[in-house]
Amino acid sequence: MRKLRRYLVFPLLLSLALTAACGGEHHDNVVRIGVNDLAQPHWDVFKKKAADAGITVSFTNFTDYNQPNPALSQGQIDLNKFQHVRYLANYDARNNDTLVPIGAAEIYPLTLYSKKHKSVTDIPAGGEITLSNNPANQVRPLLSLAAAGLIVLKNGPSWDSKLEDVDKPASKVRLTTIDPTLTAPSLDSVDAAFVDDTWAQQAGLTPSQIIYTDDPNRPDLKQYINIFAARAADKDNPTYLKLVQIYHDPDVEAAIKAEAGFQGIFENTPATDLQSTAKELETKFRN
Repeated sequence: MRKLRRYLVFPLLLSLALTAACGGEHHDNVVRIGVNDLAQPHWDVFKKKAADAGITVSFTNFTDYNQPNPALSQGQIDLNKFQHVRYLANYDARNNDTLVPIGAAEIYPLTLYSKKHKSVTDIPAGGEITLSNNPANQVRPLLSLAAAGLIVLKNGPSWDSKLEDVDKPASKVRLTTIDPTLTAPSLDSVDAAFVDDTWAQQAGLTPSQIIYTDDPNRPDLKQYINIFAARAADKDNPTYLKLVQIYHDPDVEAAIKAEAGFQGIFENTPATDLQSTAKELETKFRN
């Protein structure tokens, strides 16, 4: 799993690897970035582009998603790039912290797979759709199902929509929650399933079996944009903001697109919008 791709909010990864990929002791002219996918070749391209701009970058690779934000807060790193807005807002709320998004990276559309149908309109009334049994990972599928016209949410789509919000009599399909590793195998017996791309690749699913992809420009999906995060005091640091720009350099984006399994869409939502979304979510998480 290379990023918080779609709707994952609390990954249960137990091992921690704080691998200093380059650099060691901190020097004032080195920007330390925490990531969770350092093996991906695009970081080499990114580092070279940063050097061309006069910025020396070192990386720390994390395999435990619970560590990059505390490491940033404690000054062990200067930026991190592994999470979406919603994850950061929840972290700040739970830990009374003040980390902020300073730039957008990409968003990963959520995809609905089927082996039986070619489009969502082909799903019959009463059809069965499977999704993750982790409540934290159900919000985005519910928002997508509502947008696709397959379910009705009693009070409309919300940042914290839940299964119990589904108006079953008014909805076209019925939902079954299962372990996310079983969503791909379930396609042999159900009408459709939300399958994270990690499991989709392992199961050999193909783009031709995707019958619905959510629109990443929907306002309710801004919370799922992957971001660069910094300490609040550094949100206007020109060097850090320059690094966000470098991430969107055509050569860096091309390197990312060339990597196996990449299905993201690059985002340029202004940092102020991301910060407003994060603050709104944080307030809701605190209540």
